[in-house]
Amino acid sequence: MSSNKTKPTATSIPLFLNSIVPEQKQKDSRKLYTLMERVTGAHGILWGTSIIGFGDYHYKYQSGREGDWFLIGFSPRKKALTVYLMCDVSHEKIAFEGLGKFTKGKGCLYIKKLEDIDLAILEKILKTSISLTVRRNQ
Repeated sequence: MSSNKTKPTATSIPLFLNSIVPEQKQKDSRKLYTLMERVTGAHGILWGTSIIGFGDYHYKYQSGREGDWFLIGFSPRKKALTVYLMCDVSHEKIAFEGLGKFTKGKGCLYIKKLEDIDLAILEKILKTSISLTVRRNQ
């Protein structure tokens, strides 16, 4: 059985955040870090080379594959900030109304700049995602 390629590392979060360019993406990443830390009550951990994950949960698929993963996270990608939600955003009852300018993937949101979205609504989305993920994996 294969294991996850992306794993938690001991890399310094401050060093990682300091390395983000351009400056606006670094500022947005710091804001997201603070928001996710507050929502989860957990410090961020760098997973792989570019994902900061918060909290953790254990999953087990019907196939028998199991592992540990973060509850929510983000990555400052070149084109957008990617916000990782551990639920299928197209099927779950997550309210995106009023969030602002973003696009979504199966389990993530793509945000070009934090000034384009309402952070209070993003916080509600993060909390809902955590609740759904924890409930699904009990």
